[in-house]
Amino acid sequence: MTNLITRDEHRTLVQSITRSAWRLEIQGTYNEPSEREPLRRYLAGEPDDLAWFARWLDRIRDVTAAGVRFERVRVLTEPLTDYLAYQLARITEPAVEAGEDIRILTPSAAAALDLPPVDFWVLDDERVLLPTFVDHTLVGGELVDDSADVARFLGIRGRAWDHAIPFREYMRSR
Repeated sequence: MTNLITRDEHRTLVQSITRSAWRLEIQGTYNEPSEREPLRRYLAGEPDDLAWFARWLDRIRDVTAAGVRFERVRVLTEPLTDYLAYQLARITEPAVEAGEDIRILTPSAAAALDLPPVDFWVLDDERVLLPTFVDHTLVGGELVDDSADVARFLGIRGRAWDHAIPFREYMRSR
């Protein structure tokens, strides 16, 4: 079954996990309101104290300390978009330090895996959240809980996860 959800419902679903959250990020750019000013500062070479990001980092620390897995695979572009360069330089290390397991897929590795051209979340291995974006801004999405559909996304997750490079290892190899 598929249900349409709002942006706020999307956030609530991700926050309601009890065992695991796994995300595939496939877009080269995201246009989230909370990141616009930090991205501008990064592009201008200005410092960022990440105060705007503290709530997310606290959430990751809390859920991972409680034994919940929080994982993502970020697919890169070639060349890197400004947004992805910003993510790698400023956001990813603090998230990893907080407990999120973030891995990287190069464009060639992602192409070889024949990944779908959409972002998605797998929540507690039982539901799939397909975000909807307008101009790279999250506006809502679809919640999928049909077991056959979920199984298909679990297979995609397995392929992506098995071939992705842990963030710190990727950064050392650059």
